[in-house]
Amino acid sequence: MPISDWRKSSYSGDSSNCINVAAEWRKSTHSADAGNCVNVAASDRAVLLRESDDPDVVLATTPAVLRAFIRGAKGGVFDRVQEGTA
Repeated sequence: MPISDWRKSSYSGDSSNCINVAAEWRKSTHSADAGNCVNVAASDRAVLLRESDDPDVVLATTPAVLRAFIRGAKGGVFDRVQEGTA
């Protein structure tokens, strides 16, 4: 599959000797054909997440942290946050 996006490392600053990172973005299967999709790019060290409506905003995390977050969400850990009682 082709690399679909290149991003400059946030550590590169404004200099011309930048580090660029390639990300192959995939649309979530839960997004169907809607325009507001969640895109994911992953490697063995990092997981990148973005909303298709605002693709310049990218969240980066590790696979372990994302797994823990998903387990917590499925287990109801964040339910009180949604109710406003956290």
